[in-house]
Amino acid sequence: MTPRHVPPSLPLTYEAFVAHATADPRVLGLVLKGSQAHEGMATRHSDHDLFVVLDDEAEDEAENGADGALDLVALDGYRSERLDLIVMSLGAFRRYALPGTPAEMDRYALLHAHVVLDRLDGGTGVARLLADKTTVGADEARTAADRWLDAYVNSLYRSLKNHRDGHLLAAHLDAAESVNYALESLFALRRRLRPYHKFLEWELARWPLEGWDTGELLTAVRQITATGDGAAQRALFGDIEAAARAAGHGDVLDSWGDSLLLLRGTTG
Repeated sequence: MTPRHVPPSLPLTYEAFVAHATADPRVLGLVLKGSQAHEGMATRHSDHDLFVVLDDEAEDEAENGADGALDLVALDGYRSERLDLIVMSLGAFRRYALPGTPAEMDRYALLHAHVVLDRLDGGTGVARLLADKTTVGADEARTAADRWLDAYVNSLYRSLKNHRDGHLLAAHLDAAESVNYALESLFALRRRLRPYHKFLEWELARWPLEGWDTGELLTAVRQITATGDGAAQRALFGDIEAAARAAGHGDVLDSWGDSLLLLRGTTG
């Protein structure tokens, strides 16, 4: 999107934009997400992904006065090598990335986001909204764990059945798919948001999953996705089964009946 009303004297670098937005009373919050918000993950190629939260009345006001102010509303979707902007009203930001909404997948991105500017509710309102979006409640976690655990068992069963029947490519593809569901399950069991692939090692290095050795888990993930090895899949399943049953999700596993025997390696 090409932004309108951008004064030529104002380059849209991150620093310049933040200074300009901070001086604009219509801006209630600035939230930085992405690699720049994850310590040690930014590279020289990383841009700044920034939410701009506007007063709900901003869209009805003159967007570009005589003082040459930026038309902030028109900058929604602005993208360059240096800066990506998502501009929304406070009302839209309140609804954004809540469970069950189209942008739910952005919840992890907001989990470690940096609040650059917060003018809401005495300077803590934007931070509280972020906390609300990224907190996983007990009911949500249980429902998610059940769903992802069932999906994991399904993919694992297909992989091991294909191994048994000599369909090795299918077995490998199912194994790689099962790893995604396994990770979703493990994070849901701990009431946590599953990181994007890029941040998985970063996240676990700082906040390991309770009850899991990070090195062993990542080794299993690498081995299964790289080779589809059946023995590695069964070993991981054994650990996940124990964790799931300890957390009260045995009914999901038991619904698979005798199919669990193949997953445990006790029958062909």
